[in-house]
Amino acid sequence: MVSGDRLDAFAEAKLAELEAQALRRRLIETDRREGALAIRNGRRLISFCCNDYLNLSQNEAVKRAAIEATETYGVGSGASRLVSGNHPLFHALETRLAKWKQTEDCVIFGSGYLANLGIVPTLMREGDLIIADELSHACLLSGSKLSGAQTEIFRHNDMAHLQELLATHRGSARHCLILTDGIFSMDGDAAPVTEMAEIAERHDAWLMTDDAHGIGVVGHEGRGSSFMGAEKANVPLQMGTLSKAVGAYGGYLCASKAVADLIRTRARTLIYSTGLPPATVASAIAALDFIAAHPDYCKRPVEMARRFTRALGLPDPESPIVPVILGDAEATLAAAQLLEAEGYLVTGIRPPTVPAGTARLRFTFTAEHEDSDIVRLADIVRERILKRQAAE
Repeated sequence: MVSGDRLDAFAEAKLAELEAQALRRRLIETDRREGALAIRNGRRLISFCCNDYLNLSQNEAVKRAAIEATETYGVGSGASRLVSGNHPLFHALETRLAKWKQTEDCVIFGSGYLANLGIVPTLMREGDLIIADELSHACLLSGSKLSGAQTEIFRHNDMAHLQELLATHRGSARHCLILTDGIFSMDGDAAPVTEMAEIAERHDAWLMTDDAHGIGVVGHEGRGSSFMGAEKANVPLQMGTLSKAVGAYGGYLCASKAVADLIRTRARTLIYSTGLPPATVASAIAALDFIAAHPDYCKRPVEMARRFTRALGLPDPESPIVPVILGDAEATLAAAQLLEAEGYLVTGIRPPTVPAGTARLRFTFTAEHEDSDIVRLADIVRERILKRQAAE
């Protein structure tokens, strides 16, 4: 057997193993349109699984900004930002985000994943300590591994466990970085950011929050998880993405000027990546302008999520994300197929994205969802999924 055949045999065996566990993944072509509409396999579905919480990827002003930027600057940036790819729109976006997040400066990356893979290893090295929430996004944990720093994991949102780990390990480390999502992507709950900031300060540690699912939809005027309390939490490293509620693409870090300059100088995922296209940056600027001008509209995704949870008798959510945990991967896929047959697109989330035994339907709500669709969806989930599960 030649080496190529052995590689194919290896891949086919791994796929068969995953198929048997209902864990194989497939790409399905999906044509997203205005509002919450998605066309899949020729059928029009109402999507309840998209992270475009404010539907700004379909907003006319946002699309027009992208078209105008393309006509002015071209399709691509042509090089990394440190070579010749730093087109004029980057400064406008970084200035806008820094002001929005109330920091001195901001750095834009090619994606949220690239941001975390670049930021964490730039700040942390061997001899340093990273302490991360166990449900932190995969890219935060991947960045931690790349850094070479000692990494400890605390139980989800367990501040006592965080303080215990700090008391045990902080003294022997040069620097300490605490990592958490601001809004957790699979559970939809919020980190206690204000309390974490106070704990970090007491232990001479730096707090970094990944606000991918917070910006635009939670906190004062949609500014994100650092702004959910009465006052802005003291978070020196506010990271996030532009691909969820902002409706565009890219990652960012809002921080002090000194930190931002260090990131520009040393973050490998910035240095060695081509800059975002002008159209993408322009669309993010236009989306941020819309968010700032429409604070009541930005409240709608969480309001829609609450209508759904109240119809099911579930606790009020803290974000537009509502998980319905079914546990078994096969049962989750079957439930997603049932909903699709009824005209709803809801993706089943399975391990390793979530811990084993916690496969779930992950419902996300947007500003453009209709009350009637939410009511009918809740009825189907209650009568045909949850009652069936309870009876088994």
